[in-house]
Amino acid sequence: MKPFDVVCVMRERTPLPRAILEKLPNLRLIASTGLANASIDGDAAADLGIDVLHTGYSSTPTIEFTWALILSMARKIPQENQSLRNGGWQLSLGEELAGNTLGLLGLGRVGSAVGLIGRAFGMKVVAWSQNLTPAVAAEHGVQYVAKDELFSTSDFLSIHVRLSPRTHHLVGAAEFAKMKPTSRLINTSRGPIVDGAALLDALRTNRIAGAGLDVYDVEPLENPHPLRELSNVLATPHIGYVSKELYRTFYSDTVKNIVHWLDEAGRTVQI
Repeated sequence: MKPFDVVCVMRERTPLPRAILEKLPNLRLIASTGLANASIDGDAAADLGIDVLHTGYSSTPTIEFTWALILSMARKIPQENQSLRNGGWQLSLGEELAGNTLGLLGLGRVGSAVGLIGRAFGMKVVAWSQNLTPAVAAEHGVQYVAKDELFSTSDFLSIHVRLSPRTHHLVGAAEFAKMKPTSRLINTSRGPIVDGAALLDALRTNRIAGAGLDVYDVEPLENPHPLRELSNVLATPHIGYVSKELYRTFYSDTVKNIVHWLDEAGRTVQI
């Protein structure tokens, strides 16, 4: 990246800490996809006179993908598909969502939309987060519960909080110990919200029935890694946000941002 004046990065897949930015003397603009990018050291960029611009974003792909994981696990679609491909037939019994409890760890833009779909399936939807109040939960047609009750009653527990120092390892061994052995965890938010070692132990010992995971502590996920092999894990490579429509937003906005930035001061740069 050293020769370039402008660098385009994908959300949080290209870390740009101070130590890297200080080695890029020509860099004047970081054009990032998404509304924010935690892997860019904004203070360092400001100190070095580097502008940082962001694009539009939509939560729709992640909301829909969360349900793709839930439905796939409930009806055991990956296993049945593989059986069919191998020349076999039915292996298992699926589960209906209606009447089951959907637990939401976080009830923001994504969590509230996931909850709305859960209600449409006839599920009981409960939620908790550090900032959530009963009144806000009621506004979304969701029942507010204490943290312990969220973990002990949920049949499907879906994570929708931002990663921050106070949500790091928010789900750990104590939380898994409260979950039902028939329950499943879904994480399309950020990997480190869940204690990875505790998750592996819960899956290996069947403390929980399974997990649908799209995010990990380290990405790409190491190879080999137990999460690639465990039969009760449905794992995908952080594609919850990946859709043609959102990519059109990302890259058309990136081009518009660069053009506007260039036009502002009649700049000429290498991209």
